[in-house]
Amino acid sequence: MLALIGGGEWQAGCDFDHTLLEASGGGDVLVLPTGAAFEHPERLVTQAIAWFEELGATARGLDVLNRRDALDTANAAAVADSRFTYLAGGNPMHLRSVLKDTPVWDALVASWLDGAVLAGSSAGAMVLTDPMVDPRGGAFTVGLGVVAPLAVIPGIDQWSEDKVHRTRVLAPKAIPVVGVEGRTALIRDLDGSWRADGAGAVQVWVAGKPADLSVLPTSE
Repeated sequence: MLALIGGGEWQAGCDFDHTLLEASGGGDVLVLPTGAAFEHPERLVTQAIAWFEELGATARGLDVLNRRDALDTANAAAVADSRFTYLAGGNPMHLRSVLKDTPVWDALVASWLDGAVLAGSSAGAMVLTDPMVDPRGGAFTVGLGVVAPLAVIPGIDQWSEDKVHRTRVLAPKAIPVVGVEGRTALIRDLDGSWRADGAGAVQVWVAGKPADLSVLPTSE
């Protein structure tokens, strides 16, 4: 199961985390605060621990904060063993540069393909797609492409109308663009179908025009 979350994770309204825990088949969550490496990543981990404790689960952080950490075989083994891995928010450009072509990234993808739950919030959601929206200006760059072709605008309820319009106009015509509000998850189930869950809404466009979830990719 894959969850692309619009941000505002680990707080009231994120009821989809119940579903993700159940799908993982256990009560353990591995949190990678990579995107927040320069923004007190320990605070995100503490928030995750408290949130999942309320849900009857145990969360722990894995300090994959730079390339050296992502090349570490012990960190890769921890990710490989995880049945529910959560990529926290932060800076998507840093997150992409840290994980790209590393043992940790390979372990993350292999674990997900083997049936583990993979969730990415905000920056975490952005890098899991390809192309990736560049939050600095709303244009596009290369993502890590766990799911493609697809681009995500996380926290779209916090974006200006002009910036959203620019992203829609710049999107390649065949690429679905999905806006996901905060505390909201766009979930792809094991059968490849997509659904929205959480406190907010999801919007979809193709070639700048409104569409629905049926246009999203259903296989790798």
